[in-house]
Amino acid sequence: MENANPWKTIESNKIYENNWIGLTEHQVINPSGGKGIYGEVHFKNIAIGILPLDENLNTWLVGQYRFPIKAYSWEIPEGGGALLGDPLDSAKRELAEETGLMATEWIEIQRMHLSNSVSDELAIIYVAKDLTPGVSSPEETEQLVVKKLPFIDVYNMVINGEITDSMSVAAILKTKILLQEGHL
Repeated sequence: MENANPWKTIESNKIYENNWIGLTEHQVINPSGGKGIYGEVHFKNIAIGILPLDENLNTWLVGQYRFPIKAYSWEIPEGGGALLGDPLDSAKRELAEETGLMATEWIEIQRMHLSNSVSDELAIIYVAKDLTPGVSSPEETEQLVVKKLPFIDVYNMVINGEITDSMSVAAILKTKILLQEGHL
């Protein structure tokens, strides 16, 4: 019973679509039997997040102004990967683009849905280790500031509410647990 879908879709209409997202409005019968609408955002990429971690437990954050929230945000390196592509290839590309770093050790630590009440966006988060510096090459839509910090300082930024990006919060908290348990 818990896996049964209690929603009934009467009609679906695509409202908007671009290269990154599609918006569909569904006419539905809700779980209580009432008529209603449900808006659904479909993402055309997987969200990829990377927490680089060196041998001294330093990590790198990327700062940028985020248009939707109209605020500056400190985050782990993040980007998009093709739905049908290898997410690890996308993670390697994003880490190099945003920070210039390359890694030889990759550990997938989390899969999550970023806002499953309105979106189907899947996120995959990695810890990247055995790092080699290089030159970053951000995309034209990115004006990035890259900052190297001790991991404990980044963890405290989450605890103090200075980092609010959901993938970053999840990655940092999960990494803290994995470090405490000796798994990283």
